[in-house]
Amino acid sequence: MNLADSTILITGATRGVGRELTGQLLGLGAHVAAVGRDHKQLTSLTDTYGDRVTPWAVDLADPDAVDALVQQMPERHPTLSIVINNAAVQTITDLFADDADAMRPVLRREIAINVDAVVALCTGLLPHLRRQPSAAIVNVTTGLALAPKASAPVYCATKAAVRTFTRTLRYQCQDTAPHMRVTDVILPMVDTDMTRGRGHGKITAAAAATDIIAGIRRGSSEVYVGKARLLPALMRLAPALAYRTLRRG
Repeated sequence: MNLADSTILITGATRGVGRELTGQLLGLGAHVAAVGRDHKQLTSLTDTYGDRVTPWAVDLADPDAVDALVQQMPERHPTLSIVINNAAVQTITDLFADDADAMRPVLRREIAINVDAVVALCTGLLPHLRRQPSAAIVNVTTGLALAPKASAPVYCATKAAVRTFTRTLRYQCQDTAPHMRVTDVILPMVDTDMTRGRGHGKITAAAAATDIIAGIRRGSSEVYVGKARLLPALMRLAPALAYRTLRRG
């Protein structure tokens, strides 16, 4: 895809991979509708990049706020042609030791951001995107969607759900709107706020963003980033080893 002069919506645009995607896509000549919850970080984006970024302060855990975003986006950005669902949260959870009453609202918020908002944005913006000459939806998942880790059960489950949703959305687009690309990005562990103090061998957010953009430009259905490229073969040849390796990831 030609990204120059494209209008691209990015969720989680103020931090980590989302911020790197924003900067790199702007460098290619795109305009970015940057969705984030932190007003200060959104202001930082516009201070850095000016009017090439349109900030959208949205709490993706709030269905009403997401619905408002879906309704307003086509009017504000009639040339919107690419949606990148990048935002996610991960809650380290011990289902036996943590307080169940305190845990439930936290995990519900995790599900809302990681799954419900993704489905709402994809389905809500689909009528607009299908009217564009070419369009793409890019959903960012993780290798943990294939082989989960023990410490983040809901995060892994939500990413597996998004991976399945993305594939079925691709099937429907192939049948009904073949000019639309639907891409699943499978990340390894990336050095971001989410992974601070955990893991080793992490890739930089900049490197992850570069690989994602290369995959979008190729029109790839799946983009395995960094070490995640090993997962398909590992899951095929030695799935038990993959499960053991990522269980404590």
